[in-house]
Amino acid sequence: MLRTPPGGAGNGTAATDGRLMSIGAVLALLRDEFPEVTISKIRFLEAEGLVEPQRTPSGYRKFAVRDVERLAQVLRLQRDHYLPLKVIREYLDALDAGEQVALPGPAEPVDLLEAGAEQPGGGSRIGREELLAASGVGEEALGGWESYGLIEADADGAYDAEAVAIAKLIRDLGNYGLEPRHLRAVKAAAERQVSLVEQVVAPLRRHRNPQTRAHAEATARELAALSVRLHAALVQSALRVRQI
Repeated sequence: MLRTPPGGAGNGTAATDGRLMSIGAVLALLRDEFPEVTISKIRFLEAEGLVEPQRTPSGYRKFAVRDVERLAQVLRLQRDHYLPLKVIREYLDALDAGEQVALPGPAEPVDLLEAGAEQPGGGSRIGREELLAASGVGEEALGGWESYGLIEADADGAYDAEAVAIAKLIRDLGNYGLEPRHLRAVKAAAERQVSLVEQVVAPLRRHRNPQTRAHAEATARELAALSVRLHAALVQSALRVRQI
C-alpha cells in the first residue's frame, strides 16, 4: 500500500489531503514497494504516455493521487506479469474507457526476451546453414563479417535470431559500397550503448527476487529500443543540418 512520505503533510506534498505532489514525493511513496524505481523511470513512463502529471507555470511536474496509483499499477504489471509497456498502455486505456477487459496473463521471462525476434524454424538459436539461407549471403561474406566481429557464433557454433537481421543489414549496406571495416565504428557504438544499459539494469539483475530480475530484462529491452530511436534521430538530424 502506498503511504504518505514522512513530513508530507507539512510541505504540501501529501497524498492524503488532495494536494498535488512533486516527483520527489512520488518517488518516496513508490519506493517502499518498488525500491528500484528512480526519478528517471517516472519521467520515462510519462514520456511513454502512461501517466500525465499536471505542470506548473514554471514547468514543474505535479502528481495527483490517481497518478501515483497509476504508476504503481504500471510497475506491478511490469514486475508481476512481465508485460511490455505497449500492452500495459492498451490495458489501462481500455480500463479508462470503461471497457471490461481481462488482466493480461503472466508471461514467462523467456517469452519476453524472445518477443519480437525473427526466429527461423521457431527457435531462438540457429545454425550456420540456416543463417546463410535466411540472410541470402554466402559463406565467404559471412566469414568476412565474423572476422570483423560484426556477427558472432557461440561456443556451439550457433547464432541468435538477431544474426539474420544483422546479416541482411550488412548485406544491404554493402550494396552502397560500405565494407565490414567501415562498420566497425557502428559495432563499437552499439557496444557503448550496451554498456550504458548495463549500468542501469545491473543492480536489478543482482536482486534475489526472480521477478525483479525479470523486470531487469524488460527494462533492458526498453532502454535498448530508446537508444536505437535516439541514434536514428541523431543521424537524421545531423544529415539535415549538413544539407542546410
